[in-house]
Amino acid sequence: MSQICPHCNYARQATDSAPDWQCPSCEKAYIKASAPLPPENLVHYGPNVETRSGGIGKWLLILIVLGAAFWFGRPLLEQRGAPAALAAASSEQPAVVLYATSWCGYCKMTREFFAANGIRYKEEDIEQSSTALQQHKKLGGNGVPLIVVGDEVVKGWNEQSLRQLLGPWLRS
Repeated sequence: MSQICPHCNYARQATDSAPDWQCPSCEKAYIKASAPLPPENLVHYGPNVETRSGGIGKWLLILIVLGAAFWFGRPLLEQRGAPAALAAASSEQPAVVLYATSWCGYCKMTREFFAANGIRYKEEDIEQSSTALQQHKKLGGNGVPLIVVGDEVVKGWNEQSLRQLLGPWLRS
């Protein structure tokens, strides 16, 4: 006679090695009318709740500890970056070269930006100087303005990029 588990509908086979009171598939206990009762020390059928220690409290504690470490460690990280910013601000402004033309509106905006922020720069007119034109081409310039700040090249008018590169030396 085959037994069917009321929990998972598994049909018990003659070759199954689980006790008669337990389903071989889902391992849940079921009692047949003629079968012996399960052992008395087996009180809870299903997941053992007592072995789950910590639960959400453990994860909450871990989250609080990580949050506190981040919150109190943040000033240490800011102090580590501060000397580099102070060193950059106290050092000499990098060389700034503007490759431009006299008629270009964006070149004019770049000149005004440099003047308003007290940036020292050298201007090279690529229409007046063949050396400036060759250097402009060597830097990969296809248009004007082309701005060189130290080792960085800014192609076209890009105030955000200029502010980022020249931040410590800007007046405003």
